[in-house]
Formats: sequence, structure tokens, C-alpha cells
Amino acid sequence: MQTVCLIGKPNVGKSSIFNRLLKEKKAIILSEPGITRDRIYGVVEYQNKKFSLIDTGGIHGEEDNFDQDILMQANIAIDEASIILFVVDGLDNITEADKKIRNMLKKSQKPVIVLVNKIDNEKRNDLVYAYYELGFETVLPVSAEHNLGFKELLDLLTKNMREEKEEEEDILKFSFIGRPNVGKSSLINALLNESRVIVSSTAGTTRDAIDTRFTYNKKDYIVIDTAGMRKKGRIYETIEKYSLMRSLKAIDRSDVCVLVIDAQEGIIEHDKHILSYAINAGKGIVICVNKWDTVKDPNEDLKRWKQELAVYFKFVPYINFVFTSAKTKKRLSTLMPEIIKAYENNRKEIKTSLLNDVITDAVSLHEPPSYKGKRLKIYFVSQTGTRPPKFTFNVNNKNLVHFSYERYLENKIREAFDLEGTPIILQYKNRSEK
Repeated sequence: MQTVCLIGKPNVGKSSIFNRLLKEKKAIILSEPGITRDRIYGVVEYQNKKFSLIDTGGIHGEEDNFDQDILMQANIAIDEASIILFVVDGLDNITEADKKIRNMLKKSQKPVIVLVNKIDNEKRNDLVYAYYELGFETVLPVSAEHNLGFKELLDLLTKNMREEKEEEEDILKFSFIGRPNVGKSSLINALLNESRVIVSSTAGTTRDAIDTRFTYNKKDYIVIDTAGMRKKGRIYETIEKYSLMRSLKAIDRSDVCVLVIDAQEGIIEHDKHILSYAINAGKGIVICVNKWDTVKDPNEDLKRWKQELAVYFKFVPYINFVFTSAKTKKRLSTLMPEIIKAYENNRKEIKTSLLNDVITDAVSLHEPPSYKGKRLKIYFVSQTGTRPPKFTFNVNNKNLVHFSYERYLENKIREAFDLEGTPIILQYKNRSEK
């Protein structure tokens, strides 16, 4: 899958363009606080073609005002990208910031499309020509606010892309995701019982994604090794988000994602960020605490870790945890059963009659709260999708669905049916809607 990134100075409309391009993306909304809503990455689908899209922070022109983190992120995004969208403000003149960004992009030698934003009527079309001075061949007018110019942009971006073909679906594909140096490649080697991928104590030595087929209990599986850093250097080693950006392609292709946490280092906020993308992608999920051979008191540490994980990942109580050591292979046998369970539950189909019985009982036990004299009524519920399971409720007024009652309904569904290891989607449709 090709990657497209958005680059530009602040307030030119990059995020608005990002959202326009991602308008068809179906994300699972998490009501729990504490999980990232920072949309730096997405997958755009257009006419049976897909590409990854990366958003970046605004780059300032004055040297003193350069936000080093934003600048490094931009350099990483440029390095990842197949095509770069250089976003400029059509109502502004070319600035020093634009010139600095132009110089960065010229050095990259990547294909660049200049997007002149805020061109929302014919009178402003003449403003586009000034931006040819930046020295790039392709300049397109768009208006993120009024959704103009995006068909032309998407046609251009996908012109030479191949249509996405469905990969073989009868084989479970899973990947290990997580921060650098937590032991992802070592876990793969332990599972395969041979060194087919690079293993190193230096973070970021895996250069490209590697798919490896293996047999477990007489069935075939494919493990995807998350691509690591292409380049060594301070820029890449100091940016935690880079490990996330390289994990996203593996997440997209996986049925199940195993988030790997280092038992020595503990849990950090970035682990939650990485996990959120797997959840939003609707994948089956397992959390693996690796390097269990390094803990001093396994029994006491197991209790402590379970408590910490339950608190830190309380927004996903349906995910199971595995504690293992790639080095000694201790407890390694617990990993594949959890991966298989998450995969099967992610694809689970539930009979409509059983589902309605559960929801009817749930409503009888606890009626929806009333709002301004009106109360939610649920007429019927059916499963309308898998990977992850999706349940559609036919109701009198979907605006009456309170997040706390939605959580109650999800809990009741999970109590009745084994859906461990997978997110689920609840959606609501008024009875009058087609």
C-alpha cells in the first residue's frame, strides 16, 4: 500500500483536507477518556484502491520558532511517503515557511503535489498560478471547507495505484506491534523456533515487513513482522511515534494484533496510542507482556501486573493478557490460543433470535433513561457485520441513546456471548430510516 503525507505551515487546512480524504473511514468511537484522538494516520479507500495517509504538524518559517518534534515528524513522514501533498493557503502570499518546506521537499526527490487550499470560487482561481513559483509541476486548487477539487485529487493520487485484492482469508494473519526493542522479532523467532528474521538488541533493525507462514496444531498461520526503522539516526530513535507509523501498515493487513509490552520497562502512554489504532481498525487484539524471565518474583509480579494492566487498559476490559519470555520460551504456549480466540471472536456471527432475547432481557432489567420526557425504545437488533462484529439497533430515536446505556448494552452482549479479544460496534437506526 502506498503512503501519502500532508506537509505545510500552520493553519493552511491540512487537518481539514485529511478529514475530507478520510470521509469514508469507519472508526470505532471510544467513550473512555485517556485514549488518543490524535488522527495522524488513516487509510483512504477510493474506487477499489487504498493508500495510507499521514497528517503532520504545521512547520513554522522562523528558525527560532521551529518545533523540533514537529520538524522531525515531518521528515519521518516525508521519508515514509510515496507522494507528498504540499498544502498552501490560497488566500496568502508565498511565505518564508513555504520556501523552507519547498527546500525540504526538493531534497527528498519525492513526487510533490501542491494543494492550494481555500479556492472555493472561480474568482479565486487566478490565485493558484502564483504557487507555480515554488517549482513543482503539479498544482491543484481545493477547498476543504466546501469539498471542492477532491475528486480530481483522488483521481490523480490513485492513477497508477493497483486495485486492492482480497488476500487469502482462510489463513489467520497476525502481527506483533509495539515500541522498538520490546522483543517483537524475538517472539516471532520463538514461535517459529528458528531465526528467520533479524533479531537485535538495538531498536529498529528490522528493515521491511516480513510475512512468515508456519504450522501450529496442523493448521497454517501467517505472522507479519512489523517493519522497523529504515534509517539509523537520532531523528528516528528519539521519536516514539515513528514506531507507531511503521506498525500501521502491519495492523492494516492483520486479522489479530498482539501488542507487546516490555516487562522491564513497564507500560507507557505510547502503548495505549499504538493499541488505539488496532482497535479503530477493528482487529482482534491480545496484549503480551514479554521478557517475563527478567521479573524477580513471578507470582507477586503477576498479581501486580494484572492489576496495573486492568487499570491502564480499563477502556478495553475484553482484551486478554499473556505473560511470556521469548528468550526462555516460558509460558509461550499461552500465546497462540489467545490469538486464535481473538480471531474467531472477531469473525463471530450471532443468531438474531438469541441476540434479541438478550437485549429484551437487558431492557426489562434496566430501562433506558428518559430525556425531556422521551425514552429510547429498541424495536429490533441484528448483527450486520463481522471483523469486528457489528450490531444494528432499530430504535425510535437514535439521538436518545446515552453513552452509559450504550455501554450497558455492550456489557450485556459480552456477558451472553464470548467476544473476548475483539472490539464490537453498536450502531443505531431510526425505524423510519431505510
